[in-house]
Amino acid sequence: MGDDNQHADHHQHDVEYILFDLDGTLLDTESLVDASLKIVVTRYGKNWDGRGAQKRLGKRPLEAAASVIEDYELPCTPFDFNAEVLALLQERWVHARVLPGAIRLVQHLHKHNVPIAIASSSPQRNIQRKLAHQSGWTEYFPVIVAGDMVKNGKPAPDIFLEAARLLNAEPSKCLVIEDAPAGVLAGKAAGMQVVAVPSMPSKDARPLYSSADVILSSLLDFQPEVWGLPPLNDRIGGALPMEPWYIGGPVIKGFGRGSKILGIPTANLPTSAFSSQLADHVCGIYIGWAGLSNRGIYKMVMSVGWNPYFDNSEKTVEPWILHDFSEDFHGEELRLIVVGYIRPEANFTTLEDLVEKIHEDGRIAKAALEMKPFSDYAEDSYLTTPLPLNISSN
Repeated sequence: MGDDNQHADHHQHDVEYILFDLDGTLLDTESLVDASLKIVVTRYGKNWDGRGAQKRLGKRPLEAAASVIEDYELPCTPFDFNAEVLALLQERWVHARVLPGAIRLVQHLHKHNVPIAIASSSPQRNIQRKLAHQSGWTEYFPVIVAGDMVKNGKPAPDIFLEAARLLNAEPSKCLVIEDAPAGVLAGKAAGMQVVAVPSMPSKDARPLYSSADVILSSLLDFQPEVWGLPPLNDRIGGALPMEPWYIGGPVIKGFGRGSKILGIPTANLPTSAFSSQLADHVCGIYIGWAGLSNRGIYKMVMSVGWNPYFDNSEKTVEPWILHDFSEDFHGEELRLIVVGYIRPEANFTTLEDLVEKIHEDGRIAKAALEMKPFSDYAEDSYLTTPLPLNISSN
């Protein structure tokens, strides 16, 4: 999606409180729910294909269950279906992963005494179970409003208005952060400003979030200072440090698809090298180190995403090695360590604008990778360890 402009759509004013949705905003529970829904739908002899996901986002469990029953024509009540799904989920909540940028933002707000709350459609007992598995989270959120604590679920404003009441906050001073269209509508109906971080980022989904004040690719891109709150000052040389991400494989297309048009040496790895990790990484531009088996170790900048300009049909990884190569490196073993995040994926109207931005990303990467902790990874043995099946052509 990639709006890196947080002054995007509506006029913003300063806020004092932040109300977070939980599922799909702070925690990746959607994948756990999907896996459980698939098991239960299959029990009824139907093939699960994920249909109706947008309709269910942000809805209370019984409403979501009714939607699945309708979509798959299941012979059961919402209550019974929900009970089956819940039984599977109870042991799975422990596996819910924190979404990128969530801990960083929540800890920052807590440290600066910005009052925050959770306003979730989930029942109270489920929220408590999910939070119990996340260290310190019950302390971060003194106010929690659950779907079973109010009369009407999202898109009605009840959940957010109740959270504001418990915080003793004026609705106009509250900012809602949501991943679901129903939640965005609920926040606006409550008279609050809303940041949408869609949990299903796609070009088709964008109109569903049109009432949000701002649409972001991930919480990594949230800038508190835009809303009159203390800024996050944790970037180093323009890049945000992250847990390193190790990928590697033979270059299946040296100088990649973008190179001929852009005039820069991008490389295409086989998708099997990174497909299992793509879900963990938001679309955007990253920095890191590249090891080419017969040449050496180089700085690199890498895009993860659909690359809106080229309109790719699937999420791709395109590393650009920051070095002038005189010849192609097709077939050589390429090792990458991704160590920092620069910006969200963005769309450009002209090729010139795209090329200019890519070169700016390259300059940021070159400078940041000179700094610690990024510079330390240039010594990582992963970059130089040959694989048993080195298919290098040189």
